[in-house]
Amino acid sequence: MTTTPLRRDAARNWERIVAVARDLVDQGTTLQLNDVARRAGLGVGTVYRHFATPEALLETVATPCLEALTAHGERALADPDPWHALEGFLTRTLEAQVTDASLAPVTAASEDALPRTTELKTALWSSGRVLLDRARAAGAVRPGLAPGDLVPLMCGIAYAVDVHGGDPAGRVDTARRYLATLLEGLRAAAPGGA
Repeated sequence: MTTTPLRRDAARNWERIVAVARDLVDQGTTLQLNDVARRAGLGVGTVYRHFATPEALLETVATPCLEALTAHGERALADPDPWHALEGFLTRTLEAQVTDASLAPVTAASEDALPRTTELKTALWSSGRVLLDRARAAGAVRPGLAPGDLVPLMCGIAYAVDVHGGDPAGRVDTARRYLATLLEGLRAAAPGGA
């Protein structure tokens, strides 16, 4: 998709709006375009020209994280070790869940405001499904685990990390510990094992 570059002042306004929205999301504040305009020192019309809805603005805030996760998923698909690829993908996804407050509401939304969001979410889900299928086909994952099981399990870990609390580094450590326990349970038993 080609877009016309923004004028310099419009580009500065767009960047300011997104930065203010990022700060609000990180603080746990629900995005309201009038509030964003006030905090950005811009007119409400300026904000609405760039973002028709709070959902579009939230998705824009989440886009860099979604793009990074999608790129990681593509790299994981190139990993010849199916278990290692799945483990790395789930680890990176969980780290993003517990460090980027914009990710959960955007990925949980049943409808997207922006086509780019739909594209990124579809690619991310597809990578996860393929990685799980590869690991299952290689006998690395318990056969009963379905692709639809991964999202609630990962959300459960993210919720547990939220309950546990802590600073960002501590949250990531907690998430990795909880994920290691989950992965141990997902891993297929070794032949002849108990």
